[in-house]
Amino acid sequence: MKAAEYAIVDIETTGGNARGSRITEIAIVIHDGEKVLDRWETLVNPEQDIPAPIFALTGIDNALVRHAPTFEKVADTVHRMLEGRTFVAHNVNFDFSFVRHQLAQEGYKWSPRKLCTVRAARKIRPGLPSYSLGNLCRSLDIPLENRHRAGGDAAATAILFSRLMEWDTEGDIEKMLKKTAQDQRLPPHLPPEDFERLPEKPGVYYFYSYEKKVIYVGKAVNIRKRVASHFSGNSISSQRQNFLKDIYGISFEECANELMALLLECSEIQKLWPKYNRALKRFEPKFGLYSYEARNGYRYLAVGKLPKFQFCVQAYDREHEGMDALRELAQKFEIDPRFCCYGRPEAGEFTPQPTTASLPDLSVHNACIVEALDLLKQGQESYAYLDKGRHAEERSCVYVENGAFCGMGYFPSDATVSDLSELKEYIDPYKSSHYVMKLIASFAARHPGKVKPIKKAIPLNAANFENFD
Repeated sequence: MKAAEYAIVDIETTGGNARGSRITEIAIVIHDGEKVLDRWETLVNPEQDIPAPIFALTGIDNALVRHAPTFEKVADTVHRMLEGRTFVAHNVNFDFSFVRHQLAQEGYKWSPRKLCTVRAARKIRPGLPSYSLGNLCRSLDIPLENRHRAGGDAAATAILFSRLMEWDTEGDIEKMLKKTAQDQRLPPHLPPEDFERLPEKPGVYYFYSYEKKVIYVGKAVNIRKRVASHFSGNSISSQRQNFLKDIYGISFEECANELMALLLECSEIQKLWPKYNRALKRFEPKFGLYSYEARNGYRYLAVGKLPKFQFCVQAYDREHEGMDALRELAQKFEIDPRFCCYGRPEAGEFTPQPTTASLPDLSVHNACIVEALDLLKQGQESYAYLDKGRHAEERSCVYVENGAFCGMGYFPSDATVSDLSELKEYIDPYKSSHYVMKLIASFAARHPGKVKPIKKAIPLNAANFENFD
């Protein structure tokens, strides 16, 4: 009855991820759900050095495994013992990733059902202070010998598994073993109810560490589907394994549409700076166009690097974009090149050359600078991006004022508003940025019917939303 049997596995390794590390010891206990049928264990020569911290934890060093078989030599035995049986381990994805990866390297294709005793214990014995193997064994009075050695940990996991099978009066293990069970794909420390609460709607979701600190913020058109995608697949990268291991909770904030989810995600990342968010941290502009007045009263225009929290007239992703814009302004308004600074002298053609000509009239020159800056501001409009709300009784608004993101929020669908500027009363303020304005501008360009200029006194009525639902 091999189909009803379980292979309880524990391994020791040279490191934390299967791509760069190797197995140094493996133990397999065959179980029929009631009792142990067979056991097997062996040291494994990893064919790479064992780091000192691993030796300190496990007691396994290079000398101990020097004459042990390589995984290639034991792969057939490992595969034969695992094939057709449910793979069981404490924090199953860690052990599974190593065994699957090294079997694949030896040419074995293997896709078992998996069972995590961490998740099973959380379901069957909720409320315990910790679900690490050592702490569980203490809480449940399970003998644990040779801690952090494959044989000792596998033996303790087998006893834990036997007790969980005995205590499982609700059939939780059977449910977890179903191929389609989402619970089996969840990170080991994540309460299933956190996932079950997720809606299939647009919004922002937050992953939390053990210390209740936000470690990742994401946005989604369908929150539940997007969160589930984080837990699918069999990537063995250390980054992904550490990411899943660090997730202890999820919360979410529902939004009316994708744009508001994007804006909220960006704001939260900039505010919380989560450990695992990297992409949005690169999207802020690197250069800016500045205007300043020297001691002699003359105003200058300059392009240079944009430090954090530094104000600039206009921001640019690339330095040459700022240089081109400054050169066009200088030509259009006949600004003396001595008052235009292009950042890097080695740039050559854009660097103003010394001249012995007399300086221009102060008032005339400064007036030209003001005109040039006014031209840049002409495109900085004020408008509201109006859309449907989170439900039928409300509408949503993204508010832009003088070319900057002012805030966003929701208002009742039957609200009486004589002028769109009154919508500011309903919005929550948010910080604007170059990246945020690029997002809003792209959505405004794709949905011009949802954009209502603030400068025009447009009353709010049903006609403004005729195409939004």
